[in-house]
Amino acid sequence: MITKVMKPTSFQFEDTDNLTNDFDPFFFHGEGAGVAAYSHASQLVTEKLIEAFTDQSKPYIGKAPEDIRREIQRLQLVKENGESLYELLEDIQEPLLKSNINISNTKSIAHLHCPPLLPALAAEMIISAFNQSMDSWDQSTAATYLEHELIRWLLPKFGFGGQADGTFTSGGTQSNYMGLLLARDHYCWKQWGHHVQKEGLPEQANRLRILCSEHAHFTVKKSASQLGLGENAVIVIKTDDLQQICMNDLEEKLTALEENGLLPFALVATCGTTDFGSIDPMIEMGQVAERYGLWFHVDAAYGGALILSHSHFQKLTGIEQADSITVDFHKLFYQPISCGAFLVKDKRSFQYIQHHADYLNPSEDEENGILHLVTKSTQTTRRFDALKLMMSLRMIGTKTFGDMIDHTFKLAKQTADELYLRPGFRILNRNPVLNTVVFRYEPLDGKGLDLDLLNKKIQQTLFESGEAIMAKTTVEGEIFLKFTLLNPRTTLNDIKDILTLIEQYGQMYSSKRGLNH
Repeated sequence: MITKVMKPTSFQFEDTDNLTNDFDPFFFHGEGAGVAAYSHASQLVTEKLIEAFTDQSKPYIGKAPEDIRREIQRLQLVKENGESLYELLEDIQEPLLKSNINISNTKSIAHLHCPPLLPALAAEMIISAFNQSMDSWDQSTAATYLEHELIRWLLPKFGFGGQADGTFTSGGTQSNYMGLLLARDHYCWKQWGHHVQKEGLPEQANRLRILCSEHAHFTVKKSASQLGLGENAVIVIKTDDLQQICMNDLEEKLTALEENGLLPFALVATCGTTDFGSIDPMIEMGQVAERYGLWFHVDAAYGGALILSHSHFQKLTGIEQADSITVDFHKLFYQPISCGAFLVKDKRSFQYIQHHADYLNPSEDEENGILHLVTKSTQTTRRFDALKLMMSLRMIGTKTFGDMIDHTFKLAKQTADELYLRPGFRILNRNPVLNTVVFRYEPLDGKGLDLDLLNKKIQQTLFESGEAIMAKTTVEGEIFLKFTLLNPRTTLNDIKDILTLIEQYGQMYSSKRGLNH
């Protein structure tokens, strides 16, 4: 007779003779109890996710922050004796699962936060089950070479040659940090023969300067502070009417730095600004960088997906001049967070972050041809994120990837046209470069209204009702609304529905007191 074993997890179930010990049902180990437990858990989680995603009418349940905070505080976070997965999922279904933003909903259009592809979600199951770390060969084996080959596929897409290399990262923040870290250390070694990794910052470090546009990502300044240079080491360049870096101002700032005995060492171009999707003039900036001996870093976290676009890829012209490139896959490559890459034109640049630990990546391994990826990363433990991208590229195909990306660009233009035709809207980027649209509601009879407060209230109301998720931003001191149209399932009808809601709430608030200057 077979005796079933009921564990606190309620994971099912094998006869007691096949259990190695009491902990077997808690792990997926390829044997009876582990297989049954994993299959049971996967089924339960899938059912609960389907339930949470069933209502597609709204991207958010529509709770105020304080309501969610109280619900989470009421949750019991720890239990001494454990409980079944079914009981746990039941308990978190309302306060947690159903209170999340449904990023795959077609009216969730706030941030550079993409709906994840199914192949990538399948890959996540493999990644989490093996739980391998990509730092050393003996932890990742085949995964090491798959990441290496995927980087090799990626490099020529950005115009890099055989001397180039790269690594997967957690995203744009880490990649931008690595670009400026290598730039700083390369300059110090080239200029003074000073090895920052071993000797720390040189005396002249307080004269080092980084240049970027006023619309560059905040991580440029954040990186400067973390690199011991301080945020004031970042020289901000003015932008033109298209939110692109002004080349005249760049030249003037470089001349002024030279006259003041300061030392510019890095120039950062942005390929896809957060608000407007603007792309700096990379051809001209690359030429300036070469003339002044600057490390040229391109932050293409957003715009890097243009390598797969059928109709917009030419906007990347000039990126091949970069010394380093940031690209994110958890934006327009539709990968689950986190997934990004950092690329360098010359693989020797990674020498500035190499460190050999006897237990992990001894130098003799490298001499024997063993590949330890930790030698080109600021991370040690990291996930096998390359698998997500590879499975997506294989199953979706680069043609469909390009079709999806181009659809969002087309939708952005249609949205801009719709806004232009509707009275009461002011749009700032009539011809979107990528797929963000910046605008605000200005009622025709709104004289004397506090338009900043009006647009804040519209955005907040839509969020807290759950009817639509959109962002707000500040442009030249004024509050604007923003659509970030990453979802290829979003249609113009979705956009029209949201604009109608904006008009309705705008008219309602405009008629009330409290919004006058």
